[in-house]
Amino acid sequence: STPISYHGLAITPLVLKTFFPYFWKDAWYLANLVRILLKLVLRRRRKPLFLVLDRFLEQSVAHADRPFIVFENKTYSYLDTDRRSNKIANALQRHSTLRPGDTVALFMGNEPAFIFTWLALAKLGCPVAFLNHNIRSRSLLHCFNCCSAKLLIAAEELQEAVEEVLPSLREQGVCVYLMTKQCDTPGVEGFSDQVEEASDTPLPQALRSDITFKSPAVYIYTSGTTGLPKAAVITQNRLLVALAVLDSTGITPGDVIYLNLPLYHTAGFLIGFIGSIETGSTIILRRKFSASQFWDDCRKYNVTVVQYIGEVLRYLCNTPKRDNDREHKVRLAIGNGVRAEIWKEFLNRFGNIYVREFYASTEGNVGLINYTGKIGAIGRVNYLHRKLFPYALIKYDTERDEPIRDSTGLCVEAPKDETGLLVCKITNITPFVGYANSQQTEKKRLRDVFQKGDLYFNSGDLLKIGQDNFIYFQDRVGDTFRWKGENVATTEVADILTLIDFVQEANVYGVQVPGNEGRIGMAAVTLKWGEQFDGNKTFSHVASYLPAYARPRFIRIQNAVEMTGTFKQMKVRLVEEGFDPAGITDPLYILQERNQSYTPLTGQIYGSIVAGIIKL
Repeated sequence: STPISYHGLAITPLVLKTFFPYFWKDAWYLANLVRILLKLVLRRRRKPLFLVLDRFLEQSVAHADRPFIVFENKTYSYLDTDRRSNKIANALQRHSTLRPGDTVALFMGNEPAFIFTWLALAKLGCPVAFLNHNIRSRSLLHCFNCCSAKLLIAAEELQEAVEEVLPSLREQGVCVYLMTKQCDTPGVEGFSDQVEEASDTPLPQALRSDITFKSPAVYIYTSGTTGLPKAAVITQNRLLVALAVLDSTGITPGDVIYLNLPLYHTAGFLIGFIGSIETGSTIILRRKFSASQFWDDCRKYNVTVVQYIGEVLRYLCNTPKRDNDREHKVRLAIGNGVRAEIWKEFLNRFGNIYVREFYASTEGNVGLINYTGKIGAIGRVNYLHRKLFPYALIKYDTERDEPIRDSTGLCVEAPKDETGLLVCKITNITPFVGYANSQQTEKKRLRDVFQKGDLYFNSGDLLKIGQDNFIYFQDRVGDTFRWKGENVATTEVADILTLIDFVQEANVYGVQVPGNEGRIGMAAVTLKWGEQFDGNKTFSHVASYLPAYARPRFIRIQNAVEMTGTFKQMKVRLVEEGFDPAGITDPLYILQERNQSYTPLTGQIYGSIVAGIIKL
């Protein structure tokens, strides 16, 4: 019987490859998942409480001289970073009334001071709210007020934006520290000198003694399906879980990670920065993404891992071709939101780079990862993963904007190859912490899904599971659309447009532009009786209230805003009609940065946009 056994063993790989082509990759993923979960369980049992900060302190002892952050030709080792954050923490202890547990708002772009300050506040036991440095006035105040911060720390170049909201901050008794040597503005303190003079001695562990895994660590703002940005609560436990993201993709201490996504965002902070703490890697930090300098940077710093969000890979593919496109050391690109055709083009042009597409949301309780590299997929159904993180796709009525329920009032699971709403059961392993605002949290909870009384997280995303068990992203439900990798909430933009004195109502939606990822903003507005549309005034208004990606690129003047029977604004037909002047009799305008105005959208301009001559 021996020869037959050997023969059987010999053909096993062939049988597996033929009938179970992903067997080994599935097995590797399962082993990796078990390893990571074990590591997490062991860490959670440590006493005193083991936090992400403790992992950083371990790395700064074990690899004191290893470069941690490289920024504009300056290098900071793990030890430098530790000491600089100690100085900031000691200065805050000495000069402010900050107590452990007080929330601090950080208003800063991508620079080492962002990382030093966050670590300093973690050492003081203070949660941190990350304010998007592009927001101004009303949005800025709203985000600041969401998390009841006692102190605002801002970058020097954001002084004007801070001064704009200073009266409101002073009314609330908020302290403002500016990362500059001195500041003459009453109510704003220059903080750099105090940091320079401070000691770099370590902070006592006792400052963090009241922290639990459920304590908020950071607030990250997410533009949900309605209204102004929402402050998603990221707990200490969630941060500890985030340590595993890069580790799970085989990243090692020798890897060099290129971080050009905003640190105030989940991708930049949780994956790029927190992930690097776990692996002990080096971060090449950039102020912002630049398609033209991307590969030169990768070559200069011997980058091995890059991060992306949807648009990034397309921008790289749109740069002029060069002879040295494949001369680099990048082996892995990790991110989400890349379309299949861009993915293929990226690999064809820039070489054999392993693209690790994943799915996750800032506040969500489920994540998916495409560990096989199958082009176009965001993940794969895996038995153990689904047992631990019980998610499902349910049938959804996009017109009525609600799940479809059967005669017993329960939701209906979407079959394979049919688009459904992703929901994930809320359990101890998959908690949904939600937002700083409890009403917003409640809106994302879905009850009576498969049994009376059960509770699920509503992701707001439509996915599809193929026959081959791969999972594909389809669309977002509701009113949010994505442009330039940012979520744009239509109600927020509409509210801002209706502040213009001649605008009666505004209906905001996203329209597709050939050759572009996501959808660009468009608004159908009605004017007040007897008023004229003023393109210059509209431009200066949206420019002062909205970041560039959220400004409506097209405006359509209507006689009346159409409503549904339940008094919701009709968007479906408007989205379908787009911005083609040939098919729309209403006056159309386009935002022109050059003229700082909205000017009439002609057939010729439309043709140039569709042909890709005018870039949006």
